[in-house]
Amino acid sequence: MDLSLPQLIAVFAVPAILAITLHEAAHGYVAWLLGDPTARLAGRVSANPLKHIDPIGTIAVPGLLLLVSKLSGTGLALFGWAKPVPVVYSNLRRPRRDMGLVAAAGPASNIVMALGWALLARLAVGEGDVARFLVLTGIAGVQVNMILALLNLLPVPPLDGGRVVASLLPPRLAAVYSRIEPYGLMILVALLVTGVLGRILFPLVAWSSRAILSLTGF
Repeated sequence: MDLSLPQLIAVFAVPAILAITLHEAAHGYVAWLLGDPTARLAGRVSANPLKHIDPIGTIAVPGLLLLVSKLSGTGLALFGWAKPVPVVYSNLRRPRRDMGLVAAAGPASNIVMALGWALLARLAVGEGDVARFLVLTGIAGVQVNMILALLNLLPVPPLDGGRVVASLLPPRLAAVYSRIEPYGLMILVALLVTGVLGRILFPLVAWSSRAILSLTGF
């Protein structure tokens, strides 16, 4: 997208905030369905972004990434996070299985949102600035949601993919695997700095975004 920085912010702001915050709401909603009302009682099973926004992860980091991307002329690497949703493991009916389902709910919500944004882009095709803005916003929504879905599905604790893997492993192996969690952030930073993360993630994001847009006939 050949847009100025203010235009990029206008196009990506709503999709990015919704992608990050509804991802967390999905965790809380599924935890509630599976026996843990902690997130619901904390007001976190909500589509209201104000319930989930983290000033750093939801606003500052995505904004900074947009700025760096625009100034450097590199590909857009937009991601962020919201306040983590509280889940009490022992409240879940079948804790090991259910924790995996709670974790999977976040990326699943992003995939559903990506489909919704793709449909918006398809329906908005037409003449005029408003139609162009809606098309660009829809495409941005697909890209942001697929970045978040695929990034979170990486099998690195404490990402959602790591928790899904832990829920599927035999208990003894899961305990060993979960010991990686304190080092998860360092692993991600190392993958990012070495360029490995980009080489893994961005081809998948590009392919999946095209596939989702094509499903709507865009």
